[in-house]
Amino acid sequence: MKTYKFLFSSKWLGYFVLAVIFALACVALGNWQMDRRNDVVANIAKITANYSGQPVEYAKVAGQFDSLDPALEWTQVLMKGTYQTADQRVVRNRPLSGTPGYEVLVPLKLENGDTVIIDRGWLPIGNKQAGHPDNIPQPASGTVTVVARLKPAEPQLDRGAPAGQLASIELHDYAAQLGYPIKTGAYGQLAEETPAAATNPVPFPPPSIDEGSHLSYAMQWICFGVLAFVGFGYAARMQRRNDEYDELEAADSGIPADEAYGRGSAFHPRRVKKPRKPGSRPTAEEEEDAILDSQGF
Repeated sequence: MKTYKFLFSSKWLGYFVLAVIFALACVALGNWQMDRRNDVVANIAKITANYSGQPVEYAKVAGQFDSLDPALEWTQVLMKGTYQTADQRVVRNRPLSGTPGYEVLVPLKLENGDTVIIDRGWLPIGNKQAGHPDNIPQPASGTVTVVARLKPAEPQLDRGAPAGQLASIELHDYAAQLGYPIKTGAYGQLAEETPAAATNPVPFPPPSIDEGSHLSYAMQWICFGVLAFVGFGYAARMQRRNDEYDELEAADSGIPADEAYGRGSAFHPRRVKKPRKPGSRPTAEEEEDAILDSQGF
């Protein structure tokens, strides 16, 4: 009976190498998805810890407005100062839940003399004048107590904006338009203020803590890698069964199996060639086989 010695042939070793390469590629893609998941999970942990945490006094995190530690993003900061409403700006192209609109930035001059930028919320696009909101709600005048969440400044975009607007929350550009220094490493996304304004822009929704599908994608890639070897094993099993069948057919015909049946594989099954009696006419099947043989099949 035939064994699995054919696995040591160059052809089957080639099949095995292809299966290994495919499996390694699947493992690499699975690890990539796991790395992405780990990043998402770490970000979710940061949001969970900082977003609703106890507000921190500005004096303790003042340096973060110059250069923000990513681990402190979303931290709530307690500040007291006066809004500089004459210097407010709206940021263009800021969609919220798929709806186009703007965000409203206002400098807040603190009691210690520092000035930080507060993002007070979102406004929909206007109907009165293209490219501008219909109206911008103003904050309360005088001294206000503000709780805002730390957010990093954004990169500069290769596009301009009309007067009174910004293309992004790139604070160096904003500072260049003002007659006094501001903190340019981070800004505050408004959480609450006292006294509250009569009307406010639309508040921002909480950041997403959805982990996504990275874990399931990683498991799928690992399964694909395992299936490569399952497929190889199945093909090897089918090859051995073909060999056993050929031996039985060869024994019935009385000629060596290798001469009667050739050397097929699980991927290219053999055609059985039975001996014909001398002087007899070839059958239609034998004529068809002869044509296929002449064409190299």
